[in-house]
Amino acid sequence: MSKTKKVDPAAAPWQGPWRKYDILKEGIIALIVVSLLSIGLAGIFSSPDEKALTFQGWATSAPDNFFATTVGELAGTTESAGYGPPYNEGGDGVSVGPLNMQKLMGVQIPVNPTDDFVITPLSSSQQSQETLDALKAWKDASADQQVAWATAFDDAVQATADEEGVLDLTKVEQGDYGPVPVLAKALTDMAASGAYDGVLLAQEPNGFYQMDHTKQILFMGDGSYLDDFGTVQNLQGNTWGMMNETGSYPGQAWLWLYSFWYQLPVFNAPDDADPASMTAQLSGSADALIFYIMGLLTILLVLLPFIPGLRSIPKWIPLHKLIWRDYYRSIRG
Repeated sequence: MSKTKKVDPAAAPWQGPWRKYDILKEGIIALIVVSLLSIGLAGIFSSPDEKALTFQGWATSAPDNFFATTVGELAGTTESAGYGPPYNEGGDGVSVGPLNMQKLMGVQIPVNPTDDFVITPLSSSQQSQETLDALKAWKDASADQQVAWATAFDDAVQATADEEGVLDLTKVEQGDYGPVPVLAKALTDMAASGAYDGVLLAQEPNGFYQMDHTKQILFMGDGSYLDDFGTVQNLQGNTWGMMNETGSYPGQAWLWLYSFWYQLPVFNAPDDADPASMTAQLSGSADALIFYIMGLLTILLVLLPFIPGLRSIPKWIPLHKLIWRDYYRSIRG
């Protein structure tokens, strides 16, 4: 008794209707339609084409904030100074239970805010005699003396803030601050002149023509200039805002899924939440937890063809049969 050989419908000769097809005509029409749609949708939904933020813009529009941030870099009180890996040993970083991937990876991109953001840029460009004397005094002093000067001046500067956090440098009390005030003023003037942007960029191994903006973003993020711009552009976390990253890299297409997790209450505890509460603890480790969640989802996506059950979803939800209904109708006929 012979067995009937099962024929794969996809390999069977086409028995349906035929018609002439002009691929050039269809291609030109598709190109025109897609181009018009791209231009129209880009005009409605695309991110704004804002000019790049610069240190010159920061130092001219908010000189007091730039000055105070410079003092914080010298004192080691900024976020960059205490960030930890991969930039420095200033902190342990976020962890999930006993697992601290940030510390485990170690320092991969060494950044010393005091030297990289302040001392080296001032030392690598032409300065006044007063600034040169201040640089010499700073370099000749011990590390403890540097910290004492910068911390004392940082405290005096922050003490001038009003209820809204606005500083008034004219109210800084007199004290023994060493060369710190001169160095901060020199860097502010250097940034306002436009010279600082190029000098900081030139520190990178590839020189002037490179796209590594790590140091620029870290320094700018230590002040309020970058955060204020984000608020104006609706880019804060509570507004789900996204914009293209620095340079020509894509931004929005893959950021929305990361942003989604931060909107969940479990990762978004209010400022007045009890620090001992589970929500506050999870929010404190949100960056690490969301990293692990996205890593798990990525692994599931890669292994989707090999996971029983998940790989059968297209079979259970036969959308392909709806799309190719004419073909399947002809097969049944």
